[in-house]
Amino acid sequence: MEFKEYQEQALSTAVYNRRWSIIYPALKLSGEAGEVSEKVGKVLRDEQGIFLDEKRLELAKELGDVLWYINALAHDIGYDLETIAKMNINKLASRKERGMIHGNGDNR
Repeated sequence: MEFKEYQEQALSTAVYNRRWSIIYPALKLSGEAGEVSEKVGKVLRDEQGIFLDEKRLELAKELGDVLWYINALAHDIGYDLETIAKMNINKLASRKERGMIHGNGDNR
């Protein structure tokens, strides 16, 4: 599936009040990312860090929820996922070329 196809299909399931565009998906994105972290933490605690297929599937499902909210937020700010993906790759390539992959800060 291509980003454009995903974006269109995912947006067809968006039912949140447009009055809360940007805010709602941003808040929910944080919550879903937290669920990913929680599942990873539980594997570290309970499974000695061994990710069996069942746990990997659970993580994949949560990552799908993260992707849905990233998509909704991107749409609400007027971007599509392909553009965001390209922007990110270009940013990372520039950092690598300049020897700035390591370190902190948005504008390195």
